[in-house]
Amino acid sequence: MAEAEQVKVDETPISAIQRRDSLEKHLQTRPDSKDLKDRHILLDTNAAPSLQSAAQDLERQRATDSLKKGLEKRPEKEELIERNILPHSTAAPAIQGQQKELEKHMRADTLEEKMKHRPRPEELVKDGILQADEDPTK
Repeated sequence: MAEAEQVKVDETPISAIQRRDSLEKHLQTRPDSKDLKDRHILLDTNAAPSLQSAAQDLERQRATDSLKKGLEKRPEKEELIERNILPHSTAAPAIQGQQKELEKHMRADTLEEKMKHRPRPEELVKDGILQADEDPTK
């Protein structure tokens, strides 16, 4: 069983021609510099290599400053609730959608219940709330 787990490594030497052919094959499939820059493997910069790390640090610091500035201008949660941007809820964010849906159904049920107990137009005319010519059934 121990013999089956051992993997044999081919240690036969290869010729210079085989090595060159292998290298050429790998160079042909090598990605171009634009692809490497798009994948963030190579830096997309015209700066000298000795200045690239400083340029990268400056760019990172600029982004950090921009984020800090944006966060400082960000309105408080209470203001967003007052402006109806955020819902006023103490429920966990994961269930706020279900809470909103439940509230909607509860309002619909309440409205339906009130419509069932609504006085008929004849009763409103009889009670003097509506005039006889205002009867909506006619």
